[in-house]
Amino acid sequence: MRERRKQKMSNLMLVVMLIVLIAIFILLLMWNPQSATARPQDSQQAKIEQSTIIKEGMMAPDFKVEMFDGEPIRLSELRGKVVLVNFWATWCPPCREELTYVQADLIDRFKGQDFVFIPISRGEEYGTVAAFRKRMGYSFPMGLDPDQSIYRKFATNYIPRNFLIDREGRVILASVGFTKQEFVEMVRLIEKAINNK
Repeated sequence: MRERRKQKMSNLMLVVMLIVLIAIFILLLMWNPQSATARPQDSQQAKIEQSTIIKEGMMAPDFKVEMFDGEPIRLSELRGKVVLVNFWATWCPPCREELTYVQADLIDRFKGQDFVFIPISRGEEYGTVAAFRKRMGYSFPMGLDPDQSIYRKFATNYIPRNFLIDREGRVILASVGFTKQEFVEMVRLIEKAINNK
């Protein structure tokens, strides 16, 4: 009797172990580590896509921005020039890093050419931008968009953002974030757009 009970228990244990092994095998077949690791990145990319209103190939919306010195600039009046519109903020680390390259790699490099750089501070008041400019020693022109009305024509979220606009007013690059490599590629694209008359 005892021997039969032991045999039944042993058989039951084997069945349970077999079921567990089959379940683990099925889970391993269904699980794809590449898709599991790609999901957060894909999700972030999807959020960026959804937040981007103006995409490459679209006409840039017209806007009028008041520059730091009080001079207004209207985008439509810059037709015939290559324009880089950059949205940034003083509290944004990648924005601040990107701005360190602006003087030498954009303003000085393309001086005297048909190129206009318009960095626009998103959602910040004059005093905040003035203190930041003084602390950083920046003297190049900057635009102010305290109510984000200009920014909302282009996107709903995420900075820094760059919109490179060709001579006809069409967006040829719409980028989000900052890496040195992407910045270098953007400079090459600016050069190409300037030389494409």
